[in-house]
Amino acid sequence: MIQLTKMSGTTFWLNPHQIEYIESTPDTNITMLSGKHLVVLEDIATVRAKIVEYRRQIGAFKNEE
Repeated sequence: MIQLTKMSGTTFWLNPHQIEYIESTPDTNITMLSGKHLVVLEDIATVRAKIVEYRRQIGAFKNEE
């Protein structure tokens, strides 16, 4: 799971495997596979870096390299 920040400043944990896509409009909007939309303070590059680091921690890249 990755830790992100809501626009209110509250932090929460998100399962990145459930993300369908991310947009910058200019806020960072995350659309989940369930259809739920989340708006976070982090920019897309930061969210991406957190996802990559999480996937490295769980060994997901072993099958992708």
